[in-house]
Amino acid sequence: MEAIAKPVDPIAGNPIAKIADEASPAVVNIDTETMVKRPLFPFADDPFFRQFFGDQWDQFTQIIPMKGKGSGFIVSKDGYILTNNHVIEGADKITVSLADGRQLDAKIVGKDPTFDLAVIKVTAGNLPVLPLGDSDALQVGEWVVAIGNPFGLDHTVTVGVISAKNRSIRAGNVSFDGFLQTDAAINPGNSGGPLLDLDGKVVGINTAIIPYAQGIGFAIPVNMAKSVIDDLVSYGRVRRGWLGVYVQPLTSDIAQAYGLKVEKGAVVADVVPNSPADKAGIKRGVVITKVDDVEINNAQDLVFQIRKRMAGDKVKVEIATSSGKRSVTVTLEEIPGQTEAPRLEVSDLEESLGIEVSPVTPALKQKYNIDSEKGVVVVRVKPGSISDRVGIREGDLILEANGVALKTVDDLKKALQRNPDSVVLLVMREGRTFFVSLRK
Repeated sequence: MEAIAKPVDPIAGNPIAKIADEASPAVVNIDTETMVKRPLFPFADDPFFRQFFGDQWDQFTQIIPMKGKGSGFIVSKDGYILTNNHVIEGADKITVSLADGRQLDAKIVGKDPTFDLAVIKVTAGNLPVLPLGDSDALQVGEWVVAIGNPFGLDHTVTVGVISAKNRSIRAGNVSFDGFLQTDAAINPGNSGGPLLDLDGKVVGINTAIIPYAQGIGFAIPVNMAKSVIDDLVSYGRVRRGWLGVYVQPLTSDIAQAYGLKVEKGAVVADVVPNSPADKAGIKRGVVITKVDDVEINNAQDLVFQIRKRMAGDKVKVEIATSSGKRSVTVTLEEIPGQTEAPRLEVSDLEESLGIEVSPVTPALKQKYNIDSEKGVVVVRVKPGSISDRVGIREGDLILEANGVALKTVDDLKKALQRNPDSVVLLVMREGRTFFVSLRK
């Protein structure tokens, strides 16, 4: 009697195929559309023509859509999706494509530029979810699987190993610390997709933040994401911890001058008055050697450890002085002046005027060179909106609305409610004020 061979399940003996099969339903494609203003004539920005025509060309512009692609993965059954901040930054429209073919509009729930993370949400239920693993437990050489949407090619699976941990990379003027490095192919469109271990758990969030990198990919450790997801969902931003010190590398000259008997750590060059560090008794000239029993080898290590913690967290900080080492407990506070103003509902200023505004904060004063405590700051102008058409720009300071001085964002909203069809704004730009009339 002849034995009949049983058909072999092609997935059963292949862990990579099994991971891809089980994880793919929770991986989404993200398409973005951003409306941007471009000169109608190609020579409008040419310095040669501008010396004759000045700003006359500025009135001849066109609004065109700029499209982008990325990836993300579902972290809750009711539609919360984790992705990269740079994937959705500035987008006017976000469309999420699910593995089952559905295309859903998404809204931004929260953004964290520091870790390049964002949470968006679609209206759907009973969605597949990816489990989150432990990136701290990863070892160099361990196999990982990346799933994403590189160059618009849906649900592409690539495989590699963890090449290194705790990488610091620079993209433009922004530095990112603590990243995972892998040789799994991560290309534009992969950004925001999951990096999975062989248990099928997410250990990183892929980021193609360095263009044209060959053979090198980076991912944000999932433990960094786990530390901020709740804040992004609850507050729309991260209430990141702040210690209140300025630090620099420890050199032999500094160690000798201050009688320090340590070779590694972060030297406290200055302490912000009334900061958490100041309240805990940390002084200029000491060296921070540990945070919660994690060794601090240099100034960058300290910045990274504090960035991972939230406002309100209590941390044990070990400091070295000329008389030896001791530990102090510090309660971290939120970074002053870095909190984003609560975003207005779309039905308010963004829809009616095409702008987003914020109270004046120290961070915005520095960013836009504002020398006033009054009014509200325009932080975004939607291309093609009524505000854009009359020349309002990002960084403008709105001082009055219909003759009423503005102190808060609500003051501007109330002015619109009193006269929704017409409003005259007093705007300050580069120290000069002028009136702008907005009529629907």
